Amino acid sequence: MPQTPPFSAMFDSSGYNRNLYQAAEAGCAGLCYHDNNLLSGSLEALIQHLVPNVDYYPDRTYIFTFLLSSRLFVHPYELMAKVCHLCVEHQRPSDPSSDKNQIRKIAPKILQLLTEWTETFPYDFRDERMMRNLKDLAHRIASGEETYRKNVQQMIQGLVRKLATLSQYEEVLAKISSTSTDRLTVLKTKPQSIQRDIITVCSDPYTLAQQLTHIELERLNYIGPEEFVQAFVQKDPLDNDKSCYSERKKTRNLEAYVEWFNRLSYLVATEICMPVKKKHRARMIEYFIDVARECFNIGNFNSLMAIISG
Repeated sequence: MPQTPPFSAMFDSSGYNRNLYQAAEAGCAGLCYHDNNLLSGSLEALIQHLVPNVDYYPDRTYIFTFLLSSRLFVHPYELMAKVCHLCVEHQRPSDPSSDKNQIRKIAPKILQLLTEWTETFPYDFRDERMMRNLKDLAHRIASGEETYRKNVQQMIQGLVRKLATLSQYEEVLAKISSTSTDRLTVLKTKPQSIQRDIITVCSDPYTLAQQLTHIELERLNYIGPEEFVQAFVQKDPLDNDKSCYSERKKTRNLEAYVEWFNRLSYLVATEICMPVKKKHRARMIEYFIDVARECFNIGNFNSLMAIISG
């Protein structure tokens, strides 16, 4: 009968399994595969794996994962510079007499990679160095054919619109933050007899749940996936090397989303505690229970938890 080798025999003295992690192909130097799944690799090999060529385009899952996680080790503008260099190298024919049609085949793939980068991580391009490299590479692509020129223009115009919308949103957040203290002061000075509770403003729990969901979606829409990485990365205090996150973390939109959760919780607590009579407080509690139920039915679990926390 076949026998499983002893566990200790599967590993060498260093604890490394030589048969488990091997390159899937001879041309994949520096990349380790297992069951045709990429597990690890050197930074340079992973960058080369990101860049398309005539016969290859990286999987979209890999593009997202690498662009997100690589910022732990290299700045996005440095990664963009390396990608641009490799793309230019791939566009150069090794043989001057080679068919130019083969060279043109790589242009739409490079354009697709840039498009996915600008759509998934548009905030990276707030850095002037990123935008400069993008425009330089896009210009090389657009100089080929009219079709590529139109696609490049659409990509850059879409990116500029996203960045402009983000700037407007951040200005709104700044105004809200600066006026919140003043509004609280005005509220305290008003006589209680003229203060309006939430039921007076919106008596239908379903309508309020819908409005809360609109606010949630708007704020959630502006959070970039890289903000979650930046929010939880902590620099080792014993590490004196300059980290990619030694600069100020850019998690403003994520922090604004957390602040919105806290403000909603405070609103619920305030509305419940404001009435003097117990029956009015009980009615307010029942109202927010109905709002929370409607949020649950809609799928707005963030507002649901904020109401429960309040």
